[in-house]
Amino acid sequence: MQAVLSQPHLRRMMAGSLLLFVVFLAAWQWLPGWFGIPQFIIPSASRVWGEFLHMVEHDRLAFHTGITAIQVVVGFVLGALLGILVGFLLGMSPAAEFMLSPYILALQIAPKVAFAPLFIIWFGYTVYPKILVAILIVFFPIMINVLGAVRAIDPDIVRLAKSFTASRVQVFWKIEFPASLPPLFAGLRIAATLAVIGVLVGELVGGNIGLGYLLTFGEGAGNTAMVFVTIILLTLIGIALYGVVVFVEGRVLHYLPARARVTTES
Repeated sequence: MQAVLSQPHLRRMMAGSLLLFVVFLAAWQWLPGWFGIPQFIIPSASRVWGEFLHMVEHDRLAFHTGITAIQVVVGFVLGALLGILVGFLLGMSPAAEFMLSPYILALQIAPKVAFAPLFIIWFGYTVYPKILVAILIVFFPIMINVLGAVRAIDPDIVRLAKSFTASRVQVFWKIEFPASLPPLFAGLRIAATLAVIGVLVGELVGGNIGLGYLLTFGEGAGNTAMVFVTIILLTLIGIALYGVVVFVEGRVLHYLPARARVTTES
């Protein structure tokens, strides 16, 4: 019999995850020194923590982190909305898919890094190039997932609804939109991590604020600890956005069977 994970089992899993994190920190702190790896190659955990505190006090780390986080959220939301809109448009209109798909595919194949300098030429050293690169990266996985979900709907269900005089809007809201939600959230999970990459690319190419700027500054100064701090903060931003998507998914798709299950004997 399958049952939802019990509270004691969840606590054991959380304890195991915490223990693994402690082991990782201990290995990070002492193993490089034991193997004779210099601090400028792999700084210890304590060295990175000290650099973090220094950056908070002297390098406006909170300001730069907030700027990057805002750009990530804006790029993610706009890219997701655009991907949803185009996905439904192409899914419901085979003619539109036939005409637009080659151009969308070409846009996806083109390296996103190549667009960043172009956007900087157009919009200058502002937030717009970073957000635009994030939108480009976020757009495609969401569009593909929504398009595939709409295309996978059984046409007999649509014909049955229309036989009961359902309008086109009713077919969309009652059949097509609900059917697209699970693939849509799968695409949103992927896009949540890609949005960070998009903003970072823009900041690395032409940024004077944000974590990408600090990353470039730390690289130029040979400050490996600063580079580690910015990488960790970028990772935390991505994890936080991913967690929000998972939280919303759990609330929206509450009607689906629980995903975290174990096999137990009753």
